[in-house]
Amino acid sequence: MSKDITLSRAILNSISLYDRFQTHIDQSFPFLKEKKLLLAFSGGVDSVVLCDLFDQMNLNFALAHCNFKLRGEASDQDETFVKQEALKRNKVVYTVSFATKDYAQQHKLSIQMAARALRYEWFKKILFENEFDYLITAHHADDSLETFFINLSRGTGLKGLTGIPENQKRVLRPLLPFTKKEIKTFGMEKGLMWREDKSNEDTKYLRNKIRKELVPVLKELNPSFMTSFSNTLYNLQGNIEIINDRMDAVLKDVIKPSVNEDSEEVTFKVEQLMTYASNTAYLYQIFHPYGFDQWEDIQSLLKAQSGKQLLSKTHRLVKNRKDLILSPIAKKTTFSPSYEITEDQKSLRLEKMAINFQHYKISDQFKIDQKLLTAEFDKDLIRFPLLVRKWKKGDYFYPLGMGGKKKLSDFFKDEKYSLLQKENIWLLCSGEDIIWLIGKRMDDRYKVTDKTKNILKATIRS
Repeated sequence: MSKDITLSRAILNSISLYDRFQTHIDQSFPFLKEKKLLLAFSGGVDSVVLCDLFDQMNLNFALAHCNFKLRGEASDQDETFVKQEALKRNKVVYTVSFATKDYAQQHKLSIQMAARALRYEWFKKILFENEFDYLITAHHADDSLETFFINLSRGTGLKGLTGIPENQKRVLRPLLPFTKKEIKTFGMEKGLMWREDKSNEDTKYLRNKIRKELVPVLKELNPSFMTSFSNTLYNLQGNIEIINDRMDAVLKDVIKPSVNEDSEEVTFKVEQLMTYASNTAYLYQIFHPYGFDQWEDIQSLLKAQSGKQLLSKTHRLVKNRKDLILSPIAKKTTFSPSYEITEDQKSLRLEKMAINFQHYKISDQFKIDQKLLTAEFDKDLIRFPLLVRKWKKGDYFYPLGMGGKKKLSDFFKDEKYSLLQKENIWLLCSGEDIIWLIGKRMDDRYKVTDKTKNILKATIRS
């Protein structure tokens, strides 16, 4: 009799978790029922339970498994198990193997960071090639708790203390409200099979150390610790919403509207930034997303002379008169890029634009097109091949309409170009002569005149 009661309770608990999960999907992810999903499937209990829950709900999903080749035979056995599970459930499965240790060594990453980089890049590829709508991962409440302590130990802001996001662009984590204990209990009571990864017991990894040594103590001190933690995350997320509302107003105050929608640069008004600079919490919210954390240096940059700059790993802040200009750091190259253009060439593709070339004879009635995106040259004065390159010290040209010679450095200064604008300038050259600061000003010596018979027209396209 006792055995029957225990079994009944087990079935009831199992149904209860499924019902709670289904309610969670209905409330937070109702759109999943109409989408094509890719489930990251390690073969561990978390992904197996998530797969089973999705299967019961008749969702449209396939499986994706990464073999990182880190545990010898066990890694290959995981892959075999995954393929068998996919066959049993009649699901498509995508698998890949990585030389993770070599990748980590080559890119100077930890094994865990290397594995993360490899799998998410592969997931992105599978999503694109097979037109999946979302990637689903089996992260749960305990994973979020561990992430909280990892971020806390390294120093972070409020966002880093809110754990793992449930909805992150095309990556969804529907198991986050559920604890590891609940998930494992559900799997055992349903008689599900899964693979155990023994590397999860190795406390040389920070996440495992937190999981095995810190979290059990906290749960012992407070048996309702996971509920308390969940409430704390909820409160923190509410605080972040308040901060975000405030920061929306601050950013409108300090950022200049961009005249070029495609530009990756962001221009901040120094005068307005100064009103917030005494409170580094504002500087944190404004500049931390771009990798900056040197608040005293940013405060100094606001008062510095033009040309001074500050670098993060990904971005650069440059003082330019009454502004700070933020831009991504371009990938370093060991050469100055340049491109030759032959006489019969019709177009050239640069980093963020293309240039089209047309040749035609002068008509009885002609009008010089002086738009910045177009330049018209006397073709008979030009020597092919033309050259497109960046500017260098000592460069000069004869600005259209001025007649006289001018160094580019002086031209940039007169036109109040920022350091970033100067770096992004491309030049069109005939021999040693600069005939066009592309998109800015052409050279007076090569303009179309009443003596011109043949014209080369260059037009910038996005």
